[in-house]
Amino acid sequence: MTSTITLDTRRGTVRKARPRSRDGFGRSLLTSTWLIVVVLVAWWFLSANSTNFFIPSLEQILTTLARDLANGVIIAGAVYSLTNLFVGLLIATVLGIGIGLLLGELGWLRRIVDPIIHFFRSVPQAALVPMIIGVFGMGQGPKMGTIAFACMWPILLNTIDGVLGVEPTIRKFSKVYRIPRSLHFRRVVLPAALPQIVAGVRVALPIGITVMVVSEMFASIEGLGFYILNSSATFKVPETWAGALLVGVIGYVISLLFVLAERRLLRWYHASGSQ
Repeated sequence: MTSTITLDTRRGTVRKARPRSRDGFGRSLLTSTWLIVVVLVAWWFLSANSTNFFIPSLEQILTTLARDLANGVIIAGAVYSLTNLFVGLLIATVLGIGIGLLLGELGWLRRIVDPIIHFFRSVPQAALVPMIIGVFGMGQGPKMGTIAFACMWPILLNTIDGVLGVEPTIRKFSKVYRIPRSLHFRRVVLPAALPQIVAGVRVALPIGITVMVVSEMFASIEGLGFYILNSSATFKVPETWAGALLVGVIGYVISLLFVLAERRLLRWYHASGSQ
Protein backbone atom coordinates (compact mmCIF):
# COMPACT_ATOMS: atom_id res chain seq x y z
CA MET A 1 0.00 0.00 0.00
CA THR A 2 1.07 3.58 -0.64
CA SER A 3 0.12 6.85 0.97
CA THR A 4 0.09 10.41 -0.29
CA ILE A 5 0.51 13.85 1.25
CA THR A 6 -2.22 16.36 0.41
CA LEU A 7 -2.75 20.01 1.21
CA ASP A 8 -5.88 20.99 3.14
CA THR A 9 -6.60 24.39 1.56
CA ARG A 10 -9.40 25.25 4.01
CA ARG A 11 -7.17 24.96 7.08
CA GLY A 12 -3.87 25.75 5.45
CA THR A 13 -2.30 22.56 6.75
CA VAL A 14 -0.69 19.51 5.28
CA ARG A 15 -2.30 16.22 6.11
CA LYS A 16 -1.54 12.63 5.28
CA ALA A 17 -4.13 10.93 3.14
CA ARG A 18 -5.38 7.45 3.87
CA PRO A 19 -3.20 4.69 2.42
CA ARG A 20 -4.13 3.66 -1.10
CA SER A 21 -4.20 -0.10 -1.55
CA ARG A 22 -3.13 -2.06 -4.60
CA ASP A 23 -6.64 -3.43 -5.00
CA GLY A 24 -7.21 -0.83 -7.71
CA PHE A 25 -4.69 -2.62 -9.96
CA GLY A 26 -6.52 -5.91 -9.43
CA ARG A 27 -9.86 -4.35 -10.30
CA SER A 28 -8.38 -2.77 -13.42
CA LEU A 29 -6.91 -6.11 -14.50
CA LEU A 30 -10.23 -7.86 -13.88
CA THR A 31 -12.11 -5.20 -15.87
CA SER A 32 -9.83 -5.61 -18.88
CA THR A 33 -9.73 -9.43 -18.90
CA TRP A 34 -13.13 -10.72 -17.80
CA LEU A 35 -14.63 -10.57 -21.29
CA ILE A 36 -11.70 -12.55 -22.72
CA VAL A 37 -12.25 -15.24 -20.10
CA VAL A 38 -15.98 -15.36 -20.86
CA VAL A 39 -15.33 -15.69 -24.61
CA LEU A 40 -12.80 -18.50 -24.09
CA VAL A 41 -15.11 -20.40 -21.75
CA ALA A 42 -18.03 -20.02 -24.17
CA TRP A 43 -15.80 -21.08 -27.10
CA TRP A 44 -14.63 -24.15 -25.13
CA PHE A 45 -18.13 -25.43 -24.35
CA LEU A 46 -19.82 -24.45 -27.63
CA SER A 47 -17.12 -26.14 -29.73
CA ALA A 48 -16.70 -29.19 -27.49
CA ASN A 49 -18.83 -31.46 -29.68
CA SER A 50 -18.01 -29.84 -33.01
CA THR A 51 -18.21 -32.14 -36.03
CA ASN A 52 -17.30 -29.44 -38.53
CA PHE A 53 -13.92 -30.23 -40.11
CA PHE A 54 -13.03 -26.56 -40.45
CA ILE A 55 -14.08 -25.58 -36.89
CA PRO A 56 -12.31 -27.88 -34.43
CA SER A 57 -12.90 -27.68 -30.71
CA LEU A 58 -10.90 -25.21 -28.65
CA GLU A 59 -9.53 -28.14 -26.65
CA GLN A 60 -8.09 -29.66 -29.83
CA ILE A 61 -6.64 -26.30 -30.89
CA LEU A 62 -4.95 -25.71 -27.54
CA THR A 63 -3.65 -29.29 -27.45
CA THR A 64 -2.11 -28.81 -30.90
CA LEU A 65 -0.65 -25.46 -29.87
CA ALA A 66 0.89 -26.96 -26.71
CA ARG A 67 2.35 -29.86 -28.71
CA ASP A 68 4.01 -27.62 -31.31
CA LEU A 69 5.26 -25.27 -28.63
CA ALA A 70 6.82 -28.21 -26.81
CA ASN A 71 8.54 -29.64 -29.90
CA GLY A 72 9.90 -26.21 -30.86
CA VAL A 73 8.18 -25.88 -34.24
CA ILE A 74 6.19 -22.77 -33.35
CA ILE A 75 8.85 -21.24 -31.09
CA ALA A 76 11.40 -21.20 -33.92
CA GLY A 77 8.83 -19.58 -36.21
CA ALA A 78 7.84 -17.05 -33.54
CA VAL A 79 11.47 -16.02 -32.97
CA TYR A 80 11.95 -15.54 -36.71
CA SER A 81 8.73 -13.52 -37.04
CA LEU A 82 9.33 -11.33 -33.98
CA THR A 83 12.87 -10.58 -35.15
CA ASN A 84 11.46 -9.33 -38.45
CA LEU A 85 8.80 -7.32 -36.63
CA PHE A 86 11.04 -5.56 -34.12
CA VAL A 87 13.83 -4.77 -36.61
CA GLY A 88 11.31 -3.47 -39.14
CA LEU A 89 9.50 -1.42 -36.51
CA LEU A 90 12.81 0.01 -35.27
CA ILE A 91 13.78 1.08 -38.79
CA ALA A 92 10.33 2.60 -39.31
CA THR A 93 10.55 4.49 -36.00
CA VAL A 94 13.98 5.95 -36.74
CA LEU A 95 13.05 6.98 -40.29
CA GLY A 96 9.55 8.17 -39.38
CA ILE A 97 10.75 10.36 -36.50
CA GLY A 98 13.76 11.71 -38.37
CA ILE A 99 11.90 12.59 -41.56
CA GLY A 100 8.85 13.77 -39.60
CA LEU A 101 10.89 16.23 -37.54
CA LEU A 102 12.49 17.57 -40.71
CA LEU A 103 9.21 17.93 -42.61
CA GLY A 104 7.45 19.41 -39.61
CA GLU A 105 10.06 22.15 -39.29
CA LEU A 106 10.50 22.88 -43.01
CA GLY A 107 7.13 23.91 -44.39
CA TRP A 108 8.32 24.36 -47.97
CA LEU A 109 9.72 20.81 -48.08
CA ARG A 110 6.55 19.41 -46.48
CA ARG A 111 4.37 20.98 -49.17
CA ILE A 112 6.52 19.40 -51.89
CA VAL A 113 6.45 15.83 -50.58
CA ASP A 114 2.95 15.89 -49.07
CA PRO A 115 1.23 14.37 -52.19
CA ILE A 116 3.81 11.56 -52.29
CA ILE A 117 3.29 10.76 -48.60
CA HIS A 118 -0.48 10.60 -48.92
CA PHE A 119 -0.21 8.48 -52.07
CA PHE A 120 1.93 5.78 -50.44
CA ARG A 121 -0.03 5.78 -47.17
CA SER A 122 -3.24 5.19 -49.14
CA VAL A 123 -1.92 2.08 -50.86
CA PRO A 124 -2.80 -1.14 -48.96
CA GLN A 125 0.54 -2.17 -47.53
CA ALA A 126 -0.23 -5.89 -47.68
CA ALA A 127 -0.78 -5.54 -51.44
CA LEU A 128 2.83 -4.41 -51.87
CA VAL A 129 4.31 -7.46 -50.14
CA PRO A 130 4.47 -9.74 -53.26
CA MET A 131 6.05 -6.96 -55.36
CA ILE A 132 8.67 -6.03 -52.74
CA ILE A 133 9.65 -9.66 -52.17
CA GLY A 134 9.66 -10.28 -55.93
CA VAL A 135 12.06 -7.38 -56.51
CA PHE A 136 14.37 -7.80 -53.50
CA GLY A 137 14.22 -11.55 -52.96
CA MET A 138 12.86 -13.98 -50.39
CA GLY A 139 15.37 -13.48 -47.58
CA GLN A 140 14.80 -12.02 -44.13
CA GLY A 141 15.95 -8.53 -45.15
CA PRO A 142 13.11 -7.84 -47.62
CA LYS A 143 10.56 -8.92 -45.00
CA MET A 144 12.03 -6.47 -42.50
CA GLY A 145 12.01 -3.78 -45.17
CA THR A 146 8.37 -4.50 -45.99
CA ILE A 147 7.38 -4.16 -42.32
CA ALA A 148 9.42 -0.95 -42.02
CA PHE A 149 7.76 0.52 -45.11
CA ALA A 150 4.28 -0.28 -43.83
CA CYS A 151 4.91 0.99 -40.29
CA MET A 152 6.70 4.19 -41.26
CA TRP A 153 3.67 6.16 -42.49
CA PRO A 154 1.61 6.46 -39.28
CA ILE A 155 4.79 7.31 -37.33
CA LEU A 156 5.81 9.89 -39.93
CA LEU A 157 2.41 11.58 -40.06
CA ASN A 158 2.01 11.65 -36.30
CA THR A 159 5.50 13.11 -35.90
CA ILE A 160 4.67 15.87 -38.37
CA ASP A 161 1.44 16.64 -36.52
CA GLY A 162 3.32 16.65 -33.22
CA VAL A 163 5.91 19.11 -34.53
CA LEU A 164 3.21 21.37 -35.98
CA GLY A 165 1.47 21.30 -32.60
CA VAL A 166 4.40 22.93 -30.77
CA GLU A 167 3.22 26.19 -29.20
CA PRO A 168 4.30 29.28 -31.22
CA THR A 169 5.29 30.97 -27.95
CA ILE A 170 7.82 28.22 -27.28
CA ARG A 171 9.25 28.62 -30.78
CA LYS A 172 9.59 32.39 -30.27
CA PHE A 173 11.27 31.80 -26.93
CA SER A 174 13.78 29.50 -28.63
CA LYS A 175 14.52 32.10 -31.31
CA VAL A 176 14.84 35.00 -28.88
CA TYR A 177 17.42 33.19 -26.77
CA ARG A 178 19.19 31.88 -29.89
CA ILE A 179 19.04 28.26 -28.84
CA PRO A 180 21.13 26.14 -31.26
CA ARG A 181 19.12 24.20 -33.81
CA SER A 182 20.27 20.79 -32.57
CA LEU A 183 19.39 21.69 -28.97
CA HIS A 184 16.07 23.13 -30.17
CA PHE A 185 15.22 19.78 -31.77
CA ARG A 186 16.31 17.66 -28.79
CA ARG A 187 14.94 19.75 -25.92
CA VAL A 188 12.00 21.65 -27.43
CA VAL A 189 10.52 20.03 -30.53
CA LEU A 190 11.07 16.34 -29.76
CA PRO A 191 9.62 16.37 -26.19
CA ALA A 192 6.61 18.40 -27.36
CA ALA A 193 5.94 15.99 -30.23
CA LEU A 194 6.65 12.82 -28.20
CA PRO A 195 3.01 12.03 -27.24
CA GLN A 196 2.01 12.14 -30.91
CA ILE A 197 5.05 10.08 -31.91
CA VAL A 198 4.22 7.38 -29.36
CA ALA A 199 0.62 7.33 -30.62
CA GLY A 200 1.96 6.79 -34.15
CA VAL A 201 4.10 3.85 -33.02
CA ARG A 202 1.04 2.37 -31.27
CA VAL A 203 -0.93 2.60 -34.53
CA ALA A 204 1.98 1.11 -36.50
CA LEU A 205 2.30 -1.92 -34.22
CA PRO A 206 -0.78 -3.89 -35.40
CA ILE A 207 0.03 -2.91 -39.00
CA GLY A 208 3.48 -4.41 -38.53
CA ILE A 209 2.05 -7.64 -37.11
CA THR A 210 -0.32 -7.98 -40.08
CA VAL A 211 2.42 -7.35 -42.65
CA MET A 212 4.74 -9.69 -40.72
CA VAL A 213 2.33 -12.59 -41.20
CA VAL A 214 1.47 -11.72 -44.82
CA SER A 215 5.14 -11.35 -45.82
CA GLU A 216 5.88 -14.83 -44.52
CA MET A 217 3.13 -16.29 -46.65
CA PHE A 218 5.07 -15.42 -49.82
CA ALA A 219 8.21 -17.37 -50.73
CA SER A 220 9.12 -18.23 -47.15
CA ILE A 221 9.93 -21.43 -45.28
CA GLU A 222 10.02 -19.91 -41.79
CA GLY A 223 7.88 -17.82 -39.47
CA LEU A 224 4.36 -17.91 -38.12
CA GLY A 225 2.91 -16.85 -41.46
CA PHE A 226 4.52 -19.84 -43.15
CA TYR A 227 3.30 -22.12 -40.35
CA ILE A 228 -0.29 -20.94 -40.85
CA LEU A 229 -0.16 -21.12 -44.65
CA ASN A 230 1.54 -24.53 -44.72
CA SER A 231 -0.95 -25.95 -42.22
CA SER A 232 -3.85 -24.59 -44.24
CA ALA A 233 -2.46 -25.93 -47.52
CA THR A 234 -2.03 -29.42 -46.05
CA PHE A 235 -5.50 -29.33 -44.41
CA LYS A 236 -4.11 -29.32 -40.88
CA VAL A 237 -6.99 -27.26 -39.55
CA PRO A 238 -6.13 -27.38 -35.81
CA GLU A 239 -2.59 -26.20 -36.62
CA THR A 240 -3.99 -23.36 -38.72
CA TRP A 241 -6.22 -22.23 -35.86
CA ALA A 242 -3.37 -22.65 -33.37
CA GLY A 243 -1.06 -20.42 -35.42
CA ALA A 244 -3.72 -17.73 -35.85
CA LEU A 245 -4.56 -17.86 -32.14
CA LEU A 246 -0.89 -17.53 -31.20
CA VAL A 247 -0.49 -14.47 -33.45
CA GLY A 248 -3.44 -12.87 -31.69
CA VAL A 249 -2.00 -13.62 -28.26
CA ILE A 250 1.42 -12.28 -29.26
CA GLY A 251 -0.18 -9.11 -30.61
CA TYR A 252 -2.15 -8.60 -27.41
CA VAL A 253 0.90 -9.14 -25.17
CA ILE A 254 3.05 -6.77 -27.25
CA SER A 255 0.34 -4.10 -27.13
CA LEU A 256 0.04 -4.53 -23.37
CA LEU A 257 3.80 -4.18 -22.89
CA PHE A 258 3.82 -1.14 -25.15
CA VAL A 259 1.11 0.54 -23.08
CA LEU A 260 3.15 -0.04 -19.91
CA ALA A 261 6.27 1.38 -21.58
CA GLU A 262 4.26 4.33 -22.87
CA ARG A 263 2.99 5.17 -19.40
CA ARG A 264 6.54 5.16 -18.09
CA LEU A 265 7.94 7.18 -20.99
CA LEU A 266 5.12 9.75 -20.91
CA ARG A 267 4.72 9.84 -17.15
CA TRP A 268 5.13 13.63 -17.18
CA TYR A 269 2.47 13.97 -19.87
CA HIS A 270 -0.14 11.87 -18.06
CA ALA A 271 0.66 13.57 -14.75
CA SER A 272 -0.03 16.95 -16.31
CA GLY A 273 -3.55 15.89 -17.24
CA SER A 274 -2.95 16.73 -20.92
CA GLN A 275 -4.03 13.32 -22.22
